[in-house]
Amino acid sequence: MSVLEYKNLSVTYPGGVEALKNVSFEIEKGEFIVVVGLSGAGKSTLLRATNRLVDATGGEVLFNNQDITKVNKRELRDIRSDIGMIFQSFNLIKRSSVFRNVMAGRASHLPTWRNLLGIYPEHDKDIVFNSLDRVNILEKAFARADELSGGQQQRVGIARALAQEPQVMLADEPVASLDPPTSHMVMKDLQNINRELGITVIVNLHFIDLAKEYGERIIGLNNGELVFDGPAEATDKETFEMIYGRSITAEEEIGRDSSVI
Repeated sequence: MSVLEYKNLSVTYPGGVEALKNVSFEIEKGEFIVVVGLSGAGKSTLLRATNRLVDATGGEVLFNNQDITKVNKRELRDIRSDIGMIFQSFNLIKRSSVFRNVMAGRASHLPTWRNLLGIYPEHDKDIVFNSLDRVNILEKAFARADELSGGQQQRVGIARALAQEPQVMLADEPVASLDPPTSHMVMKDLQNINRELGITVIVNLHFIDLAKEYGERIIGLNNGELVFDGPAEATDKETFEMIYGRSITAEEEIGRDSSVI
């Protein structure tokens, strides 16, 4: 059963930039998908259209058979509570504690007054602590976010998304600013969440080796169009050269993409 379905999804930005052009594919519950492509290929736009951080200009995005492109604000808020988002830039409140940052993932489950006053039910506290424990950063729960390394901050971002108890987790270039060993730790965290909790994970990557190692299925985008959809084990250098539309150097095989398109 598909949890997400893209039907002829198109996104054109003001000024006429076509970020996505009639993209169509389905994602089954529990899949681990890596989206690859050059800068400007449409990777980040695809993720942002999935939870309507950007609006589609054509086509549909179905989440559990509900068209995200047509829902009202209340319905969209409910859908977003089921879709966790992990950002390249971490997107943390740097002066707040790790605990408060992760508790932000529970915001849609709690009345506004609890979030304002910082008074949380024990059940929600347990979810936050368990989320931090799952990404091996529980000991930092009461440290300030700006005291952490980049890798630790990204794991806080993962814990925040996990605290939502989502059906789907979207990760937009989550290792773009991390060194290779830390990148593997972050990817293993996402892999474990997928395998142990059954949460569907969709990750944008430019790192070819990470895409092949952690992705079960590769989605390739080129100039806003879907050009490849297949199992990771079926990909090779020629596959990625076809996706990128040109030869790949050794440096590009381990390159990083910071594009927001």
